Amino acid sequence: MGINENLARVQARIREAASRSGRDESEIRLLGVTKSAADGEVRELIEAGLLLLGENRVQNARKRIEAFPEAEWHLIGTLQTNKVRYCESFALIHSLDRWSLAEKLNAQAQRWGKRQDVLIQVNVSGEESKKGLSPSEVLAFARRVLGECPHLNVRGLMTMAPFVEAEAARPHFREARLLYEQLQQDLKVQWDTLSMGMTNDFEVAVEEGATLVRIGSALFAKEES
Repeated sequence: MGINENLARVQARIREAASRSGRDESEIRLLGVTKSAADGEVRELIEAGLLLLGENRVQNARKRIEAFPEAEWHLIGTLQTNKVRYCESFALIHSLDRWSLAEKLNAQAQRWGKRQDVLIQVNVSGEESKKGLSPSEVLAFARRVLGECPHLNVRGLMTMAPFVEAEAARPHFREARLLYEQLQQDLKVQWDTLSMGMTNDFEVAVEEGATLVRIGSALFAKEES
């Protein structure tokens, strides 16, 4: 299957998952993860109509942003504080996970003359191998960011489920969605982004409330699995 066909298939699966859970397909955005793709494949994906793209590493993303400025680029991987100064062109940073990073991003965004859109990364699975705040830490952290970082615009949460069978990830996605809803009530804010779900589990994530799914290999696979 080619990239056009892969994209259509993923979009159809999102549509079907949304329908199963009584949601409108328009509520869910598809982000193409390009970290393992060649430039030619990224060009094919853009020409197929997907302009929302993400990279894991700042260094790789800077090259991609320069090559494909027509796309909206997100940073979805861990961000080191010494790389913050290179992040001006990201529409959304998914991985705000510690106060030192919030301070650095806020100061840099002030220099850029913008409010930087961010997501707070939460580790709902509790796995030591995963980054992110624990669910119990997010409220205080978000409140501090809202109060002390006027150049950051928190738009929601990002999480990663354990790499397990999709159905086994469902409780983690559900916990993230409940946390997302509760935080908005507690903080008296209205967010628009719950980033969760990847190639192996995105349909379950959609069923549990994801508003953005991060898909890489399902878009660039050469053969149907």
